[in-house]
Amino acid sequence: MIEVGDTLRNSREVSGVTLEEVSTDLDIPVILLEQIEDGNMGAFKDIFKLKEYIRKYAKYIGLDADDIIDVFNTFMFERTSKIPMDKIEEATIEHLNEEEKSNRVASPYTKAIPKIKTTPYIIALVIATIIMFIALIWSIRQITIMNTTDFILFFR
Repeated sequence: MIEVGDTLRNSREVSGVTLEEVSTDLDIPVILLEQIEDGNMGAFKDIFKLKEYIRKYAKYIGLDADDIIDVFNTFMFERTSKIPMDKIEEATIEHLNEEEKSNRVASPYTKAIPKIKTTPYIIALVIATIIMFIALIWSIRQITIMNTTDFILFFR
C-alpha cells in the first residue's frame, strides 16, 4: 500500500498539484488523501471505497488507474491470503500440466465423453435398412404382380 501511496504522491508533486486542489476536484477529504499517500489503509472501513478513491486519484493525476489498482490488489492479496503466492503458482502450473496431458476436458465444468466408434453401428443400420427395403419390395410384388397373399402358395 505504501508503494501505491508513494506513486500517487510523487506524481502529484511532479505535476505541481496540491492536496487541497485534488480534494476539491475529486470531492475527497484532504485527510483521506493524506492517508492514501501515507499507505495507511487502516483509516478506511470499506476497502471498495478505498479502491474507488485510489482509482479516481490515479486518473486525476494522469496515471494508468488499472496499473495502480493491480498493484493495490496484489498488496491486498498478499496481505489477506493464507496461501503463499509460491504455492498458488505451483498449483496453477501443475493444473495446467495435467490439463495438457488429458485433452479430454471440453470446458472447465464438464468433461468430454470419450468417442464411441460408430462405424460398426452405421454398417449394421445400412444392412438392416437394405434387408427391410428388399422385404418391402418382395411383399408388394407378391400382392400386386403375382396376386398372392398366402405365404404357403409362394412355396408351391
